[in-house]
Order: sequence, then structure tokens, then C-alpha cells
Amino acid sequence: MSTPPERPSYAAVLRVPHARRTFAAALVGRLSYGTVSLSLMLSLTRSTGSYAVAGTGMAIFGATGVLVSPYRAALVDRHGLRRALIPMALLYAALLGALAALCLRPGVPAAVLAVAAALAGACTPPLGSTMRAVWAELLPDRRLLQRAYSLDGVAEELLFVSGPLLVGGVVAVAPPAAGVVLSALLVAVGTLAFAGSPAAAALRPAGREKEDGPAPGRGGTGLGRALLQPVVVAAGVGVSVSAVDLLVVAYAGERGLGDGAVAWVLAALSVGSAVGGLANGAVTWRSPTRARLPFFAAGVGLCLAAAGLAPGLGTLILAVTCAGLFVAPALTTAYLIADESAAPGFRVRAGTWCNTAVNAGMSAGAAVVGLLVERLPLPVCFAVSGAVAAAAALVPGRPLGRGRGAERPGLLSRRPSRSRPSPSGPSPSRASDRP
Repeated sequence: MSTPPERPSYAAVLRVPHARRTFAAALVGRLSYGTVSLSLMLSLTRSTGSYAVAGTGMAIFGATGVLVSPYRAALVDRHGLRRALIPMALLYAALLGALAALCLRPGVPAAVLAVAAALAGACTPPLGSTMRAVWAELLPDRRLLQRAYSLDGVAEELLFVSGPLLVGGVVAVAPPAAGVVLSALLVAVGTLAFAGSPAAAALRPAGREKEDGPAPGRGGTGLGRALLQPVVVAAGVGVSVSAVDLLVVAYAGERGLGDGAVAWVLAALSVGSAVGGLANGAVTWRSPTRARLPFFAAGVGLCLAAAGLAPGLGTLILAVTCAGLFVAPALTTAYLIADESAAPGFRVRAGTWCNTAVNAGMSAGAAVVGLLVERLPLPVCFAVSGAVAAAAALVPGRPLGRGRGAERPGLLSRRPSRSRPSPSGPSPSRASDRP
């Protein structure tokens, strides 16, 4: 069996057999999530000439994606990566292509566009959750897994920065529907390459895990209790982060700053998140994940509350950057806890619940803050948005109990699993991140 290095690094993660190929393919597919929202919004707006209709279509697209995500993840868990993910991705790509074609035809009823958007959103493949489940199979060593999840989270953050830029280049030379078609091609090509990687075989269907006899309490109500803390924190962070977009726009308008100032502040949030994610992955933590998670969530909340008191643009950028430093670590740690709480046949579902919580929190945060900004002073709105993440930090962690220290066999190991300590120190529980 290969012996993990004493001080695991990001390079060590990418040196794992098939890791670079698998990760790169998954990122190609996940880039679709960074391009589809803006492309679809522009396409619907141009097709209907109505911002209201376009906004409703986007809301339906996002809502069906969030509501159906646990069921899509269950299909991957039960039937395996290749048998579930490939048909799902191809169907999603076909529906996006159909939606693009409808947007190119003038006079299509809004109800038809809404139905097409709903169907496409319902079929969005869970590439992020599945990739994290594959990481968990490839990397039996929890220190390496921590770095892999941090690398995954930072890469995903960059996808959501580069995706709209790519769409901007596309719409400069083609209609917005071309961006929707590009999103369909990205998810189809990326998923096929991802599923074709040898690492895809490491993620076994739940049916085969049942034959191995997963540890008691790793699914059902026990899993639900164990996931309460990471899911609530993920939702709280999602609410707080999504609130920043509108709050920064309001801040700039209140002080007579231009749209360029808004872009700089939001970029600072992403940069801070990327730096925090890389730093979190590089640290060998001595405290368990369930103890670190409240700290990260509280950090997001306190920094955002302080941002409301910023006297100028420079201090606002600094405060938002500090908040970003805690965002990726909070989500990465939530995904780690989800992985350590779930049996192998439940890993995609466990990770998807956290991802669903983030997306639902972001949707709710944007809606609620939009109402608050018109009724409360801006510093109070910042404080309220920060308080949501801080309050989520108060949810107690409920580990499943003893016996999760067993090493999982992956591509680094073909021997029977054996006990090993977590990177947080000796503990009876294993120590353990958006579309």
C-alpha cells in the first residue's frame, strides 16, 4: 500500500493515480454551472422582453434544481456514477439545447419557457457532490482529503468567476442562447470524460455496499442527526454570502459609488474565499471538524456585521475580504463532516444535502435581504445577514458515535481497511464546501 506523505500537500493530492484527469474532467462539466445562469437570464430576457418573466424563469430553474437534488444524488448512490450520471447529464444537456432553441424563436409563450426551465433544472447532474465522493474514495488519508476538498472548493469558486466572463465573450459575437448551448456542451463533454475515468469505478453503488454491511447508524435518522450541523451552517453561510451582492449594491448607491466599486467588493469576497480555502487545506488541524465549523461560521457572520460599519470603500473591501477568508473553510468543513457521517453508499446524498442547503440559503438570502434593504438602515441589514451565519454556528454537532476511524480502501489501497487516527489527533470519530 502506498504510504501517504507525512506533510500532505496539494501536489500530493494531484499525484494520486487518475486524480488530475478525473478532477479536470469534472471541472469542465462544472464550468457549465458558472455559465448557464447568466446565459439563460440573458436569453430569456431577449426572448420575452420582460425582466419579470426572465426572473421567474430563472427562479423556477433554480428551485427545481434545489428541490430535486437529493433524489438525483440518490440515483448516483444507488446505481453508480456511470449508470446514473451519464444519462442525467445528457438529458440535462438536451433540455438546455431545447431551451436555447425556444429562446431563439420569437413569440414562445412564457409558460412554455417556464416548463422547459423547470425540466432542465430538475435534471442538473450533481457533479460537485459526486466529485467530492470520488475524492473520498481516492484518498483514504483524511489529511489528503482535507486538502482535496479545499482545492475543489477554490477551483469551484474560480469557475463561478470565470464562467460569466466566458459568457461575456460569447455574447459579444453571438446571441445569448449560444451561451446556453455552450453550457450544454460543457456538461455533456465534462461528464462523459469524468465518468470515463478509471477513478469513477472507485465510487461503488449502494447495492454493493449493502453486501459489505455498512456500519450501523450511518444512514437513516442517525445520518440525519449527524448532518444537522453542517447543513444548517451551509445554509446560514449561503444566506449571508448571497446577501452581500445586494447589500454592496445598496452601499454603493447610498454613497454615490459606481458599478465598478461593486465589482471590486464582490471580487474581494471571492479572492478572500480562495485564499482562505487554500490556507485551510494547508493547515494540519488539531481540533476536530465539528469544533472548527462553528468558528468558521461565526467568522463569516462577525466580519459581515463589521462590514456594515465601514466608513468607506477601502474598509468595506477589507471587511468583505476578511469575511471571504472564512467562507470556503466553512463550506469545505461542512462537506468533510458530511463525508465522515455517511456510509459509502450515502456519500453523494450526504454531500448533496450540504450543497442544497447552500443553494437554498443563497436563494432565501437574496429574497429576504431585498425586503430588508427597503425597510432598515444599511448597517442593520449587514448585521442581520451576518447574524444568520453566526446563529448557525450555535447548532451543536452530533457525531454518529464511535467506530468511524476505519480507513476506506481506495485506488491507493487494495488491502482490507484498518483503523488509523484522524488528522485532528486521536479521536473515536473520523475528522473530516456550490452549482
